[in-house]
Amino acid sequence: MTEKSNHKIVVRMAPSPTGNLHIGTARATLFNYLFAKKNGGKFILRIEDTDKERSKKEFEDNILSGLEWLGLTFDEFFRQSERTEIYVNYVKKMIEEGSAYISKEEPKEEGQRSEVVRFKNPNKKIVFNDLIRGEVSFDTTELGDFVIAKSPEEPLYHLAVVVDDLEMGVTHVLRGEDHISNTPRQILIQEAIEAPRPVYAHLPLILDSERKKLSKRKHGEVVWVDTYKKEGYLPEALLNYFALLGWNPGTDEEIFSLEKLVKAFDISKVHKGGAIFDVKKLRWVNKEHLKLNKEKIEEEIKNKLKDKFRRDIHPKLVEVVFERIEVISDIDKLTDSGELDYFFNTPEVDTLKLAWKNSTTDEAKRNLNDILPILDNFDAIKKLAEERGQGDVLWPLRFALSGRERSPDPFTLIEILGHEESQRRIKNVT
Repeated sequence: MTEKSNHKIVVRMAPSPTGNLHIGTARATLFNYLFAKKNGGKFILRIEDTDKERSKKEFEDNILSGLEWLGLTFDEFFRQSERTEIYVNYVKKMIEEGSAYISKEEPKEEGQRSEVVRFKNPNKKIVFNDLIRGEVSFDTTELGDFVIAKSPEEPLYHLAVVVDDLEMGVTHVLRGEDHISNTPRQILIQEAIEAPRPVYAHLPLILDSERKKLSKRKHGEVVWVDTYKKEGYLPEALLNYFALLGWNPGTDEEIFSLEKLVKAFDISKVHKGGAIFDVKKLRWVNKEHLKLNKEKIEEEIKNKLKDKFRRDIHPKLVEVVFERIEVISDIDKLTDSGELDYFFNTPEVDTLKLAWKNSTTDEAKRNLNDILPILDNFDAIKKLAEERGQGDVLWPLRFALSGRERSPDPFTLIEILGHEESQRRIKNVT
């Protein structure tokens, strides 16, 4: 079966609730979602919680809330922990038919079992066609008779996955390439229980700048979707960026809504090589989405500044802040660092820095005094700057108003500060 097949496509995402929502899980969920929607198929979310010791309810809640925040909805939902009886029936049947057996074990460590259920490996070569990697082959002999259940009543991951895919009618399995080593075991189990083989597509890993796998153990909170939610990234920007990790539309287009991604997505354009997670690029993508939501974001900026400075905020200042941020948390960084204080409080100005390059402080002060009577006439100020030199006129004006070597242009400052405050600040340094 291929992507073009008319058969009803069914995909599933099956996260384990052993940690918060990982960006790799979110990216794989997105690709499954896009593949299903593009082909008019069904998308199933299945919580794989057969590992009772490591699975936690708070992690499941985090995964579900994270996917909801991102806007990745599913058609059906299952928990493996609620389906144990189904797996047990398959284990018993496999034992009866001889494809699995109860193995007497010699415990080597405390806590190990004296009996487990092992799959009887036929020791054959497995070949499957991967939509991304092409033909993949494995010699399963090296796998030995692997364990599929701790006991006939306690099935493990590989068996549960295969049974679920069969019972749920899964046609395509899109997952990270770190699962590719699981595929031969699962195909052997499929053949033993006469389950149809789904079409596989193993997605490239997400890597750090050193081309190492992005993992919670090494990279900490960088890998959690929650981290980016708390920092004020937009969910649509995250989805947009996740889509570009290992896929591109074959054009120069980089900014997509979820709806546009559905239309553009083609699994044949997914790369084989690992995708490097670049926060700088993510911030750029987020900025582009901020622009698409400019009115809403500017309202948020205004409210945050109001809360911080306890006064009405000039619309021009909101524009200034909007231009300087790439994520919402940048607003707090600007206010907390004092970067915006000079808009609300008269700054201390080092008059020795008033002069522009080869000019003198006296010349700078003379230019400022000549600006005072024409302060409201921007055209007149610009004409003066043309006559005496842009830097010689506009630098001291901007520096007198802000006290900073980096700030918006002087005309923007005058608009925000108003005539009286601007006049007061100029007189303070002359």
